[in-house]
Amino acid sequence: MRTRIVLAEVSRRKHRAEGAHTELTQQTRVGEALIRGLVRAQLALALQLSAVVLVGLGGLPLLFAIAPAVGRMTVLGINLPWLLLGVLSFPFLVAVGWTYVRLAERNEQDFADLVQRPER
Repeated sequence: MRTRIVLAEVSRRKHRAEGAHTELTQQTRVGEALIRGLVRAQLALALQLSAVVLVGLGGLPLLFAIAPAVGRMTVLGINLPWLLLGVLSFPFLVAVGWTYVRLAERNEQDFADLVQRPER
């Protein structure tokens, strides 16, 4: 049984296997665009979560200034502003940090999947 191999088919298969990975390693315009897309996605994520922190923590003093009665409330014998800003802010920041790491890793995994995906 003989198999006929056409050189054009071999070169097409080799080119398909390379794909975006070659674009990255050779630093072509396509590779630069792929990297720029990843950097922009990570920057957008960082800015979005920074806005969450800014509104979440920065809004509390504003709330206490606008509604002084809220600032005078006590919970378990502790003033509400001290409780929110001094105690509960740390778990909030840890949760935002954890969220950022998970979403940033997802962006990187999507990028790796895009680079390693065979061309069609």
